[in-house]
Amino acid sequence: MRKEICLFVITVLFCQVCFAQLITKNVKTVLFLGNSITWQGNYVNDIEAYFRFKNPGQDIEFINVGLPSETVSGLSEEGHANGEFPRPDLHERLARILQQVKPDLVFASYGMNDGIYLPFDSTRFKKFKDGILWLHDEVIRAGADIIHITAADYDEVRGKSKGYTVVLDIYSDWLLSLRQSRQWEVIDVHYPMKKYLQAHRQADAKFGMDAFALAEDGVHPGETGHWIMAREILVYIGYKEIEKSPSVLQALKQTSDPIKLIKLVTERQNMLRDAWLSATKHLRPGLPTGLPLNEAQAKAAEILKEIKSLIEKK
Repeated sequence: MRKEICLFVITVLFCQVCFAQLITKNVKTVLFLGNSITWQGNYVNDIEAYFRFKNPGQDIEFINVGLPSETVSGLSEEGHANGEFPRPDLHERLARILQQVKPDLVFASYGMNDGIYLPFDSTRFKKFKDGILWLHDEVIRAGADIIHITAADYDEVRGKSKGYTVVLDIYSDWLLSLRQSRQWEVIDVHYPMKKYLQAHRQADAKFGMDAFALAEDGVHPGETGHWIMAREILVYIGYKEIEKSPSVLQALKQTSDPIKLIKLVTERQNMLRDAWLSATKHLRPGLPTGLPLNEAQAKAAEILKEIKSLIEKK
C-alpha cells in the first residue's frame, strides 16, 4: 500500500513538472476565456507578471478575452441587465476566437454566471456540463490544450442570491471530478477562496468586526481574491515557491519595482484585451471599443520592452 501511494505521489509530481516544462518551452500563445472576473483581469495580470519574472527570455503572449456576463451554458435570467440584453453565450464567439488567436493553451473559467444566480436545478446543471464538454472538445479540435478553472466562490453575505454558494460547490465538484474520470487538467480556485473567506470571517466575528469579504458584491473578487486565483494557477503549473505568498507584490519582491511591473502589465493587458474583443466581434453592449489590433500590438510591443527592462534590473 505504501509503495502504491509513493508511486501515485511521484506520478502526480512528475506530471506537474512536465506541465510546467510544456508551458515554458512549447507554448507561445496562452488564451484566457471567462466572464467578468476574467475580463477584470487582475489574476491574469498577476500570472503574466510572475511568469515573465521567472522566464525573462521566454516570449509568450497572454491573451485575455474574458467577457462580462458570459456563460458557457447558454442560459440567461429574465430581466438580465434590466432587460437590455441577454447574457452573452460563448457558443456564439468561440470559433472566431480560436481561429484568430490560434492559442497553444487555453485557461477557461466558467460557472459563476451559469447557474444564473438561482437555486440548484438539474436542468441548468446539465446545460453547464454540456457547455463545458463542448468547450473542451472545440479547443482540442483546434489543436490547443485546455486547463479548466473552477468558479470563484460566491459570497451570500454580500450577494443577494441565497443558496447560490451550494450551486457553485456542486458545479466545482463536478468539474474537479473530471480530473479522474477524463484525466482533464482542472485547477481549483473555488475551495481555496472559500476556505480563505471563512477563516477571515470567523476571525472578524471573534473580535466583533464587520464581516470580511473577498468580493464586495459577492461575485467580483478584489485584489486579494484575484491573487488567490493567480496563486493557485501558478502553483499548479509548477511555481510552488509562492504557495504561501500573501500578495503578488510579495511574490515579485525580488524585482526592482513590483508596483510598476504590475502597472505596466495591467496597462498592456487592458489595451490588448479590448483590441482582441473588438477584433473577434463580441456582441455584448456596453464595453469600450478597442484599438485596431495591429495598432494595439505595436503599442503593446513598446510596453513589453519596458517590462523586460524592469525585470532585468535587480
